[in-house]
Amino acid sequence: MTKDNNLLGRFELSGIPPAPRGIPKIDVTFDIDANGILHVTAKDQSTGRSSDIHIKNEKGRLSQAEIDRMLAEAEKYREEDEKQRERISARNSLEQYIYSYKEAATEADSSKLSQTDKDQVINKCEQTVKWLDNNTLAKKRNTNIIWRSYTRSVLR
Repeated sequence: MTKDNNLLGRFELSGIPPAPRGIPKIDVTFDIDANGILHVTAKDQSTGRSSDIHIKNEKGRLSQAEIDRMLAEAEKYREEDEKQRERISARNSLEQYIYSYKEAATEADSSKLSQTDKDQVINKCEQTVKWLDNNTLAKKRNTNIIWRSYTRSVLR
């Protein structure tokens, strides 16, 4: 989804403490003011650290004709882009769900979950992650089918 992007600037948000996959919460804000200046801010919710950048429409960037062409292309591919976003969102949601179940099973007290059940849950998690790794371009529908299959086998 990024192949047609143009690099406008770069900044780094550092000092984010290590956390399990899907746990860090970073708010990113994009704002364009009346002068056409883009303000981008990123803030880590756990530490409060933030970083920002201001990008001006300087000479040598994009001409008005290039901007108009890009806007027309964006409109043309809007539906395709939305399907891509949905596919990626479904994949990320399943991945986050899997990792949280795996972590819960790994940390579960033996009085609440037998070792056999733990092993089954962890095995199913690993199988599902392997499927995700081998099917990086899977459609949303296929990812949802795998999610239902996972849920049925783990929660029975």
